[in-house]
Amino acid sequence: MSETVNTFEAQQQGRPTGPLVAGYEVIIGFETHAQLSTQSKIFSRASTAFGAEPNTQACAVDLALPGTLPVMNKGAVERAIQFGLAVGSHIAPRSVFARKNYFYPDLPKGYQISQFEIPVVQGGSVEFFLGEEKKSVRLVRAHLEEDAGKSLHEDFIGQSGIDLNRAGTPLLEIVTEPDMRSSAEAVAYAKELHKIVTWIGICDGNMQEGSFRCDANVSVRKPGQPLGTRREIKNLNSFKFMQQAIDYEIRWQIEEIEDGRAIQQATVLFNPDTGETRAMRTKEDAADYRYFPDPDLPPLCISEQWVQDVRGQMAELPRVMAERFVRDYGLPEYDVTMLTSHPHTAEFFEACLKEVANHPSAIASTTSQLAKLIANWMLGELAARMNKAQIESFRAIPVTAWHVVSLVLRILDGTINNKTAKEVLLPTMWDERLTHATAVDDLIEAKGLKQMNDTGALEAIVDEVIAANAKNAAEFKAGNEKALNALVGQIMKASKGKANPQQVNDLLRGKLA
Repeated sequence: MSETVNTFEAQQQGRPTGPLVAGYEVIIGFETHAQLSTQSKIFSRASTAFGAEPNTQACAVDLALPGTLPVMNKGAVERAIQFGLAVGSHIAPRSVFARKNYFYPDLPKGYQISQFEIPVVQGGSVEFFLGEEKKSVRLVRAHLEEDAGKSLHEDFIGQSGIDLNRAGTPLLEIVTEPDMRSSAEAVAYAKELHKIVTWIGICDGNMQEGSFRCDANVSVRKPGQPLGTRREIKNLNSFKFMQQAIDYEIRWQIEEIEDGRAIQQATVLFNPDTGETRAMRTKEDAADYRYFPDPDLPPLCISEQWVQDVRGQMAELPRVMAERFVRDYGLPEYDVTMLTSHPHTAEFFEACLKEVANHPSAIASTTSQLAKLIANWMLGELAARMNKAQIESFRAIPVTAWHVVSLVLRILDGTINNKTAKEVLLPTMWDERLTHATAVDDLIEAKGLKQMNDTGALEAIVDEVIAANAKNAAEFKAGNEKALNALVGQIMKASKGKANPQQVNDLLRGKLA
């Protein structure tokens, strides 16, 4: 639908400012269309499946044939309730559907059924990290509406056609306050919103198929000045293009203002081939659409019991899970945000913690210490290997939770050191796709990876390295801490990486005191 109001000065009082671009403050608000994961359309029984032949999934209601009446899809309402609960919104006990009037070839009714004055979801916020800084974007509303059809342009024959398969597909349009101050912040918000709707299962999040489409409202102003005129960048269907489009639009608006030209409110499209935005049409305001309540649809009434029933069927939300990870395992907020970035990531982390309790090699260690080590390996070495292999889900990695725990426990009990685990053990585990329970111990034995914990043998190597590196030894005694690292490196090399680094440090400091 949405008509994000362009007079937000009151709401913006006290809001943080972002980095200035050429002396201008950037103001960004978002409107996101999330296609709801129902099997049928919002007001008819026609299928919502993607990829069908044109006009094979458009029934009489979708075509707006005379005498047809819309009937509300209960599943779409329940998905809207789920979203509201996930972001801390108010679920309106009574909301109203309206007709948004405009004329496009792919809109057979001549109007779109949407919500205007009283949406089903009101307020709420989305929290996320930008780097290690926690951010929050306030939501204005999320409302139910139907999608339009699609115009198909065949340039090579100079003709256009209309596909009404999408007409009537249920959408939840999620509208923010203009709280974002950079393209990076906008992309981080969009990724977090994408995570939420896919986590709770109300949308498949497929941006290429149009299931998750973002519109960015962008304006610039001098600090302390009223909000500038916004331009809406429509249908951004990838996070990469989203950032490119916003960055281009910011630069374009600043250049226009600096050249003495006024910004005209407009809807624009981003061309990824040229990296530029171009005006598509003058941006309409709410009055242009002549909204009025739809006479064919009664008000949507949602009881408190219905809300509680939906709440009871929902899985644990990522923000609730994140709070539990902080509370139960003492993990940093940044770590838990990454661990709850996807259901499969959180699932793998919790599977590892469960395996610790079952592992015969479990040693005396605090839960928080083990949790932090597992998190470090997941978010560090495992994530790096996933990126390199273009694996998107922890469900698809070639190592199990059991074997990750086995590796971590062998580091903790001193059997291997961290360097050996990263450079030798994990790569072998990854390549060989271990299956049996003792595979990690078998690999350590077969490859001779055990740490040198024999103090006598290690002390002999330390003495030899000190004797051969008298200059570094003298520099350390004189207060140069970096000289110790050089000695440690020589000892690790002499021991073929098997020396216990902590023992090495202790022995060196004792001998050079």
